[in-house]
Amino acid sequence: EVQLVESGGGLVQPGGSLKLSCAASGFIFSDVAMSWVRQAPGKGLEWVSSINSIEEHGIITEYEDPVKGRFTISRDNDRNTLYLQMNSLKNEDTAMYYCTQGWRGSSLFGRYRGQGTQVTVSS
Repeated sequence: EVQLVESGGGLVQPGGSLKLSCAASGFIFSDVAMSWVRQAPGKGLEWVSSINSIEEHGIITEYEDPVKGRFTISRDNDRNTLYLQMNSLKNEDTAMYYCTQGWRGSSLFGRYRGQGTQVTVSS
């Protein structure tokens, strides 16, 4: 059974930083591309970033424009953990953040999500 458990969210002031983690189990983590998505209050699910499985092509990442240069996605295949380092946070980054399997747009993307971790950016 696929399990994804997000953590690391919290309340932070604008300009601050947070690092989210996603502990994965129930599948061969190193074989699967992974993504972060978020959902702001009253809005739909929004893709944030994807990272490939690394093994074959080295590290490949992609980011949505609003977070480019501020967020960094990474993974530790030995720990079966996905990360999202978020710097220079803005009020508009406030959302529930989820990790999910698959590269954005792939058939696997969004099939499984964890319970999410809340990020609130406010002064």
